Amino acid sequence: MDSGTLDRWVTGRGRLNRLGITLLPCVNTNRNLNRAGSVRFHSLLAPFLAAAVLSTCLSCAAQNANASLPAEPNQLPTLTTARAAHSLSSKEASRAYPVHLRAVVTYFDPGYSKGRISIFVHDRTGSIYASAPFGSMGPVPVGSLVDITGVSQVGGFAPVIANARIHILGKAPLPRPDLKVSYSELVTGSEDGTWVQAEGTVHSVILYPYTVTLVLSMVDGTVSVTMMRDAGATYSQLVDAKIRILAHAAPTVNTNSQMVGAHLMAPNLSTVTILEPAPPDAFGGPVVPVDDLLRWSQVAAWTHRVHVRGTVTLQWPGSFLCIRDATGAICAKTLEQTHVNTGDVVDIAGFAGAEDDAPVLTHALFRVAGALGPLAGGPVDAEPVSAEPVSAEQALLGKLESNLIQIDGRIIGRDMNASDVVLLLSSGKFLFTAVLPKSLAGTQAEAWAVGSTVKVTGICSVQLDLQSNVRDGVGIAKTFRVLLRSPGDVTILQQPSWWTPVHAVLLLGLALIATLAVLLWVAILRRRLQHQAALLREQTELLRESEEQFRHMALHDPLTGLATRILLQDRFEAAIEATRRYKTGIGVLMVDLDQFKQINDTFGHPTGDEVLCVTASRLLEAVRKGDTVARVGGDEFVVLLAGLQELEVAEKIAANLVTTLAAPISLAIRDVPVSVSIGVCVDSAGTVRADALLDGADAALYFAKEKGRNCYQVFTPDLFRSASSSEAGLVTAK
Repeated sequence: MDSGTLDRWVTGRGRLNRLGITLLPCVNTNRNLNRAGSVRFHSLLAPFLAAAVLSTCLSCAAQNANASLPAEPNQLPTLTTARAAHSLSSKEASRAYPVHLRAVVTYFDPGYSKGRISIFVHDRTGSIYASAPFGSMGPVPVGSLVDITGVSQVGGFAPVIANARIHILGKAPLPRPDLKVSYSELVTGSEDGTWVQAEGTVHSVILYPYTVTLVLSMVDGTVSVTMMRDAGATYSQLVDAKIRILAHAAPTVNTNSQMVGAHLMAPNLSTVTILEPAPPDAFGGPVVPVDDLLRWSQVAAWTHRVHVRGTVTLQWPGSFLCIRDATGAICAKTLEQTHVNTGDVVDIAGFAGAEDDAPVLTHALFRVAGALGPLAGGPVDAEPVSAEPVSAEQALLGKLESNLIQIDGRIIGRDMNASDVVLLLSSGKFLFTAVLPKSLAGTQAEAWAVGSTVKVTGICSVQLDLQSNVRDGVGIAKTFRVLLRSPGDVTILQQPSWWTPVHAVLLLGLALIATLAVLLWVAILRRRLQHQAALLREQTELLRESEEQFRHMALHDPLTGLATRILLQDRFEAAIEATRRYKTGIGVLMVDLDQFKQINDTFGHPTGDEVLCVTASRLLEAVRKGDTVARVGGDEFVVLLAGLQELEVAEKIAANLVTTLAAPISLAIRDVPVSVSIGVCVDSAGTVRADALLDGADAALYFAKEKGRNCYQVFTPDLFRSASSSEAGLVTAK
């Protein structure tokens, strides 16, 4: 844009602002004003504004008119810039501020793999991340000018826009980057969400169904770049190419929303510029001696793949491949599964670096040198590989890094938490580990018992203490491990002695157990005798309880629990004897339920049984504590009143029973009306017999029923003669 066009834009924009209209062109102001010292205006949407300026102005005027109105009480203001939304504190973001932006879409993931839509948008103030439920909107092309609404929310690291809704207004060019960043700036977190420019060499490309991840090696660190996968695009050409990329800075966080790293999110290949293309053949460069890697003479080549050739000393398919040449040894990290044999000569192309304090080739490719036919020196044949016997002291000197060594040691333990088979060994006063992938271990590893003396063969991997010699800058080895190639790399020299402290304790324990067993047997015999005696007492007690139970069943009615005729007879004899001895009175109440047969016929026998039980309970509650209540027939009861000081007490008790038993009985079906007739017979001479008292009470009961029921009648001699005459008349009549 020339200066005249810029002046006209600024003048026109000022007029629109004075009218209450705000235009949001796809320009980007440098967010680091102090750093740059001036404001940079980017490309304006001239074609778009020329076609839609009128509708845009009207829409913006309406929005600004609404925004100028005072907010209603307790209503949060609408945030209209990306910076305003991104600058909220976590507490403010959680309040769900309404957000309404006009911005350019710089990243769009439809959420096929994540289950939610991910978006980055950029306006004149900066960038912000937004999300929406999966399937809530169709694809939004990168470079779309959109109207986006949503609410603020606490994101994984910084505030974001949630529940985003997008209305596409047109197209716009992608903004220029706010700044060029280094890895060190990315990991500070201060550039979260910023639209940035980064440069580096691509070390690896990982393809997923919908996305692509580039491993980008920058000057001061390595960062991963995620972008959407373009259909039909070839990404392999990016490996070992130096590129410039426009992307959003994004944090890598843990479950507590704490930043633990950084990565970049680019829209697609459209923001990638190849500065230096990758060599056409990864193996086309000169072969570099292993000993020359990571030296001053090779600094210029560190950013690109290097080509080394050597003899295979170890392969963990899909993980490690170690080689050695005439100058030294090195291991390469590779995902390739192609099998090679120990002793094969291979070419490796990889990026030289240092991991775990040792030189290593990362993201490496390899091929068998002999498989390509004659090379510069003719066909390459496999070479014999032998391990160098060393001591732990020699391994710790650090000169044997990545070399094939052989060392003796004693197994003192296993790391049960490791994903691989890890043996902990001791050699003299030094400790080291031997590692074998579980996929290569098989069942032979189970024979490696703790305490065995073994000879292990494998690649030496030394761990340095880089802080131990700060002045000279030379790390000192503090431990090492041996990377095994197969179970055959462990040779058992001596099985562990059976006579170990563990076994000694075991024998002592067995002797103690035998002694305890004898004592236990004696105790068991004693307990058996005690048990037999207790069992005999228990059986005797059960027999006594059974007799008591049978006696109780014989003396008590099974339905009502009242005394039977047998128990009543015993109580009669005792009561008559007490009457003679203490010169007291005795009484008998003969109680009969009125119209009980009608109750049975009307309500059924179960109801009749319930009526009998309730009547029995009421009888027990109404008489004295020492009186005996017995059931002598279906609905006939006898109450024995012993130790009467006054004979009138029997009549009072009978009157109380008539009143008490006249109350209806409430059952589940209904209230059942009941009443009783009672015959009373008393004696104080002490010469009367039990059967005479019962006969008298029975005669009195007869007259109580004749009087109309629901009453009591006291027996007198005249009543007895009248009863005899009535019975005689009945006999004559018959």
